[in-house]
Formats: sequence, structure tokens, C-alpha cells
Amino acid sequence: MRPTVIDRPETILILGCGYTGCRVAGILAAAGHRVIATNRSGRTPAPGVEVHRLELPGPIDFSRVPDGVRVLHSIPTVESTEYTHSLLAALGRLPARLVYLSTTGVYGAVRDVDEHTAPHPQSVREQLRVAAEQAVLAAPYPTLILRPAAIYGPGRGIHVSMRTGKFRLAGQGANFVSRIHVDDLAAISAAALVSEATGAYPVADEHPCTSLEIAGYCAELLRTPMPVSTRTESLHETRRADRRVDGRAICRLLGVSLRYPSYREGIPASRE
Repeated sequence: MRPTVIDRPETILILGCGYTGCRVAGILAAAGHRVIATNRSGRTPAPGVEVHRLELPGPIDFSRVPDGVRVLHSIPTVESTEYTHSLLAALGRLPARLVYLSTTGVYGAVRDVDEHTAPHPQSVREQLRVAAEQAVLAAPYPTLILRPAAIYGPGRGIHVSMRTGKFRLAGQGANFVSRIHVDDLAAISAAALVSEATGAYPVADEHPCTSLEIAGYCAELLRTPMPVSTRTESLHETRRADRRVDGRAICRLLGVSLRYPSYREGIPASRE
């Protein structure tokens, strides 16, 4: 059963209006919602969006935000959960609900992931993300955790790093990678904010594939050489994963159809 979807104008607060958040802001503002966004620069992410500068660590003031606001928490946890705890404390009981953008990294070395898969963090980075999720889930209002796979789109992804010669295959490229186009993630996040869905769900497109497969596609599309191979251990931990993610459940729950169900649609649309 789908959760109730709110069809009246709401006030939305976006914490961390960056690569994904600015697109969420644009969707919701265009739909007639009042959108308040925070970022470090104070730049307006989309027409009709109120923007406030928020530099962390630093003072946090939500006194001008009305009760019953719907919150998207899109500030990453990298070195500690301090920011999440500070933001939740500052929000108090203000929100009607909160949606938190986490990561599929919380699944650790688990290879096949769906909506029933529990977190299994291994690295410190992954453990911090799970701790942030737990803080969100303990909040005194409804919450939803979205765990996106690798986010790509204009200016970001393998098509960019291959074009600049920075991409390296992990070993022979046999590891599976799941991904989600930023526009699809934004559509899911916007739908989540105006729904009453709760719980935790992975978010990914419909075609997990090996690194070798997508590198071959990009090499042909961009007319670039195939990337060289390197030791898996030499890559950043987010590039070492071997994970196939099934993200269909959250799309069904929210009634969202992916615009880019695979990299074959998403990468050509992301070329600059």
C-alpha cells in the first residue's frame, strides 16, 4: 500500500543544498511549495527558493522556520556525526517529518542489496553513516532514510573521470557497481518529502553492472582509451565496492518511474 501523499502546499527545509539538494529544491518550488534551503555559499539554487547560509561547525538558528516543516537532511557525514546531532538538536520537535540522504556504503561488503538488507558497516566511514542514521531514526517525528548508490549526472561520474584520464579499474573491473542519476534521486527525494513513507530503502537504477562494462561503454561513447587497471586496495574505499543494489521498492512505494533506468540513458543525457 502506498503511503499518503500530501497535495497541499508545504514548507520544505533542505539542509545541504548541493548537487542533489538544489535539484530537489527546484522540483518542489516549481510544484508550489515554500522551499527554504541552506548552503555554505548563500547562493540561490533555483527560482523561488529562500536560501540561508549555514556554515558548519557554527551557530544554527531555525527560529524563522515554521512548525510542521518537512526536512531533507543532505549534509554528508564524513569525520563524525556531530553535524547530524547538532542539526537534530536545533530542529527540536519542529519538523513534521525528516528524510535523510545516506549511502549504500552502510551495507559494507554485502554483495546483493534490497529493501530487506540490514546495514553491515565495516570501515569507520560506514560506521559513522550508520550512527547518523540511528540518530535520525530516534527523532520524535516520522523519518525516512534513503540510501543512494553512486550518484552521477552532469559534471559527475565515470564519464567525467574517464574523459580526464583519472578513472582506474579495480583489478580487471569485474566488481559490480550500482548507480543512480541525480535527477532520479532528486525526484525520489521530492516525492519522499511530500509522502508519509517511513523506514530505510536503497536507491539505485535498474541496471547494476561491472566496472568493465560501463567503462567499455564510456570509452566507445566518448572515444577515449579504456582505463588502466590498478590494485583495488589503492583506490578510495568508495571505489572498492562490489555491490548489486535493487532499488525498485522505494520507487514502487512512492510511485516514481525512473527517467534514466540505466547508464545507457543517463550518461548520454549527462554529457556537457
